[in-house]
Amino acid sequence: MTSDPKLRPVPAIDGRNFAAPHVLRNGTPILIRAVRPDDKERLRAAFANLERRTIYTRFFGYKSELTEAEVEQAVNVDFDQAVALWATAGSGEAEAIIAGARYVRAGGPGSQDAEVAFIVEEDYQGHGIARCLLDHLIDIARGNGLLWFSADVLPHNEPMLAVFARSGLPMRRQSIEGVVHITLSLDSVPHSSCRVADLPVGKVSS
Repeated sequence: MTSDPKLRPVPAIDGRNFAAPHVLRNGTPILIRAVRPDDKERLRAAFANLERRTIYTRFFGYKSELTEAEVEQAVNVDFDQAVALWATAGSGEAEAIIAGARYVRAGGPGSQDAEVAFIVEEDYQGHGIARCLLDHLIDIARGNGLLWFSADVLPHNEPMLAVFARSGLPMRRQSIEGVVHITLSLDSVPHSSCRVADLPVGKVSS
């Protein structure tokens, strides 16, 4: 497939049924898939495994557990106003959530910009999972008519800032009251080994 960074026609992707196997840099197989309503216990278990530092960089504060309302909101997604993906390891009863990402449209239905957020369990950081999640969210978002992603990142969260900077997308960066505000334009689509649209027909990842 071409790696021309100019905007290409984007088919709509069925985010609700999205699933893409992937192999990490260390050879570990994972699955990037859509969030499901039956993920409540997996989410609670995943959150319990997170270190305080990771929780702080995601939520800009500390919390010992997710409320029932937060769990319900996390696993019940309409895949229009909001889209959410997990990265999981293992299968069946042993499947565990190791990372997650979502976008939420900034305005009402039909708005063309969305805010994105990510979290990766510490043992799996530095293996390219956040980049793959971002690439898949970009494809789903462009298929849903979005043009911009935005994110608020703490200045010390250098790994997440690097993911955005290396995305290959036009980026604006602005510091506002101790938070780095990132804006990404979705008008260009650089090649990525994680991106479904760049892979041969019949393949999802390698």
